[in-house]
Amino acid sequence: MKYRKLTKEQFENLHEEFAKFLATQSIDAKEWKIIKADKPEVAEEEMDIFSDIVWEDVLTKVTFLEHFSTNIINLFHCKNEVIERIVVKVTQKNINLLEKEGYEWLFKNVTSDAVEILKGSKSYDKERNQELFDLIEKGGYISKGALYGYFKTLITAAD
Repeated sequence: MKYRKLTKEQFENLHEEFAKFLATQSIDAKEWKIIKADKPEVAEEEMDIFSDIVWEDVLTKVTFLEHFSTNIINLFHCKNEVIERIVVKVTQKNINLLEKEGYEWLFKNVTSDAVEILKGSKSYDKERNQELFDLIEKGGYISKGALYGYFKTLITAAD
């Protein structure tokens, strides 16, 4: 597998798409039950292939990713050839960005000396979608880029 198998919940949510995928393999519902019972390794292989197809489709469409920790927000703009990153770091000890109060504090104090904003970009070390998948597996999540845009505007205004 290139990525990882979808979870049971993800398969349940994509059951119609999975049925269509099986149909492209000339496998109907009756045959699928037989395969699951008599050839579980073939069933697993079909599920692996479908999972990779879904992941590839999702990752190809990703434009922005975000990753939060207690004192750092990593914002990624995932372009085709490069990934741009904005790091927002809070150095004040009692602020936790994972909590509502800490997040609100950040926006009230964004120009404070206790907030560092850094930017950078790099080419992908591996294939683009694989790098994005790795970021998601490490706790990143897909976003619409509103936070990235906000901080990009702040950086641009400061330049």
